[in-house]
Amino acid sequence: MPRSFKIILCAVGGFFALLVCVAVAVFYFVDLNAYKPGLEAAATRALGMEVRVGGRLGIAFSPGLHVTLADIHLHNRGADFASAKEARLGIDLLPLLHKEVRVGKIDLKQPRISVERDREGRFNFEKQEAAGRRFPGLDLSKVSLSDLTLVYADKKSGVAFEAGDCSLDLHQLQLASGKIADLMKNLSLTAEFACGEVRTKDFVAATDLKVSVAGSSGVFELKPVVLRVFGGQGSGTMRADFAGAVPQYQVRFALAQFNIEEFLKTLSPEKVAHGSMDFSANLLIQGKTAKRPTWSADGEASLRGANLILNNMDLDQMLSRIESSQNFNLIDVGALFFAGPLGLVVTKGYNFASIFRGSGGHSEIRLLVSNWKVEQGVARALDVAMATDENRIALQGELDFVNERFNDVTMAVIDAEGCAMVKQQIHGPFQKPVVEKPNFLISLTGPAFNLLKEGWNLLPGVNCEVFYTGSVPPSQ
Repeated sequence: MPRSFKIILCAVGGFFALLVCVAVAVFYFVDLNAYKPGLEAAATRALGMEVRVGGRLGIAFSPGLHVTLADIHLHNRGADFASAKEARLGIDLLPLLHKEVRVGKIDLKQPRISVERDREGRFNFEKQEAAGRRFPGLDLSKVSLSDLTLVYADKKSGVAFEAGDCSLDLHQLQLASGKIADLMKNLSLTAEFACGEVRTKDFVAATDLKVSVAGSSGVFELKPVVLRVFGGQGSGTMRADFAGAVPQYQVRFALAQFNIEEFLKTLSPEKVAHGSMDFSANLLIQGKTAKRPTWSADGEASLRGANLILNNMDLDQMLSRIESSQNFNLIDVGALFFAGPLGLVVTKGYNFASIFRGSGGHSEIRLLVSNWKVEQGVARALDVAMATDENRIALQGELDFVNERFNDVTMAVIDAEGCAMVKQQIHGPFQKPVVEKPNFLISLTGPAFNLLKEGWNLLPGVNCEVFYTGSVPPSQ
């Protein structure tokens, strides 16, 4: 081995040995906890939130040099925004020679992040001066969060969920210094995120969630996104673009063979139905959320199922007695049209009562189709209908997701020609809509009803305005 190479090798070895000796000396002779108040103050200034370290500080050497902090809490507006049982900061050795402390890796154990949105639309991590405040740059090779818990609560809408058994691994995280408003434009990373379970107050919304993320310069790709929802397998992609003045999200999602019984549990614990359905959506969503949501969506959403069974309910018998029944609303059957992820927004306010009350017997829904066109955040029914053994029920109208309203949604029992024999309308806010009384265009009892189900045109001189021309064929 050349002598010069040996000298270089010994010098490098001695250099690292010297660094280790210095670190050991610091470990044994310097009380790091004396610096804790200064560390808390510096972190508070950098983050704009109150930072407290409840436990001790320490130094470890395996692997590499890193500082550990125990029991960390971030406060904002008088409440915990985030906490962690332990944080381990990996320190790059070479910059120490220049009296520079550079963190290369961060490992958080049992972190908990609680995001809350108040009735005025403000998040608990926001600061009044946040728009003009600048954030420092970051360059981290790896950030790892294990046993992560995420909690979200919106006091205005009532939406809340908790995600547990989560993990997040970030690689090559780079953030250029700049204004808070430009944070997403200045961010670059790749990441893998996973959660064992996402739960609301009343039910498990999703399990086995896995997402891969990559992006820079304000454009991020989330693909694939996989999860299980209502017992079905969901998959999709999302492209989030923050480069322009208005954020845009291109979302493609499909949920195959989800269980209608699991979905209806979000409305009632009763076992109302069983069977499988397929859901898909392709949406371009754009806009911002401030004190008042200003967003829109364009695209399509579709729901389809066959051979669904309604338990403890003979729908055909109930329809034949709808004129005299005081307990049955035709609108309640619309809960089946709104099944699936988007339907949670629609069904959360209105109490779809009679479909859960039951009257004995059962019904088979041979085919259900629910196709919607979405424009500017308003979903318009294109082909929405179902067929039982004896009847067809169809829907027209719009669902305004921006303002959370039913726009003159009408349910109707239709004959073989697609003409309405009875109609019922719902309109107003999702949370508290107005349900009109059924409008009987013809009596549904007696021989005349059986004849009319074959078609209005069988009666001389009788014409009707066609209500439905979609893909669900008449009952046999």
